[in-house]
Amino acid sequence: MNSPDFWNDSKNAQKVTKKINSLRESIEKDSKLEEIAEELETYSILLEEDFSEILLEEASENLLDYKQFLDEVEIQFLLSGSSDHNSAILTIHPGAGGTESQDWAEMLLRMYLRWTENENFKHEIVDFQPGDEAGIKSVTMEILGDFAYGFLKSEIGVHRLVRISPFNAQGKRQTSFASVFAYPIIEDEVEITIDSKDIRIDTYRASGKGGQGVNTTDSAVRITHIPTNLVVQCQNERSQINNKSTAMKILKSRLHQLYEEERNIERQKMENTKTDIGWGNQIRSYVFHPYQMVKDHRTNHETGNISSVMNGDLNSFMNTFLKYQAEMKLGKK
Repeated sequence: MNSPDFWNDSKNAQKVTKKINSLRESIEKDSKLEEIAEELETYSILLEEDFSEILLEEASENLLDYKQFLDEVEIQFLLSGSSDHNSAILTIHPGAGGTESQDWAEMLLRMYLRWTENENFKHEIVDFQPGDEAGIKSVTMEILGDFAYGFLKSEIGVHRLVRISPFNAQGKRQTSFASVFAYPIIEDEVEITIDSKDIRIDTYRASGKGGQGVNTTDSAVRITHIPTNLVVQCQNERSQINNKSTAMKILKSRLHQLYEEERNIERQKMENTKTDIGWGNQIRSYVFHPYQMVKDHRTNHETGNISSVMNGDLNSFMNTFLKYQAEMKLGKK
């Protein structure tokens, strides 16, 4: 950074600066962890040599002050995957069931938007397909911030809702499903080459939410990657060029994710989940009636405060999943 020509290549300089800041944060956390460890060891020696209730109480109070910091460090330690630190692309699709499942998909969208706000992440909806009567047929959005993908990968799968249907005149209980998928936004240094012969680009008129100009011109862009049959689309900008650029970014991210899954022999699991949004595949259930409970079927973590969850309080579920995943890798589950 002290080199006179460091900022001549601003793109590379920004990457280096980001890396340096990340390393600085890691060093500061390491130093604080060492201080806590030394303090704990000192208390332990003093209490062994001459036990005192007053000293024990002092040690407990001091160490409790570090609990939040230690919890944060533990979670970040668990977010050690190659793409965990990246921003994310999140997509939501309703299952079978028409308006009922489309409404559930929109409820999930609201939940993740609230979580994004709670975590001070930025977001941008790049594609929004409204439902016929209510809800949404699909939505794709970027969630920008450090470790967004690391947290959101815990949400990948089928989400099940049980409630008294507002769309049923008899007031019957209804079960609905929607799928959630997350992909890391790939940084520029990761090379994903896409041959122009391998893609088909279609333009169309945007639908749903949008200002004047967005819905009146063929500015929306759909890109199909022919070898993998991946389809991405973007319609949030008035400019066809900007929409194409965003769609290409999403396509690169999804291709990168697909190649990672192939290398880790995970692709078939993901595809099975994607093609069957229904019974037996749900990762989490949200029960509004006859009782209130949200339960993760992978970790068995649950809460009765469904209102808090639907307002974006998801960290306990995400953190529990990250710990569960780490234990799985260590063979403890």
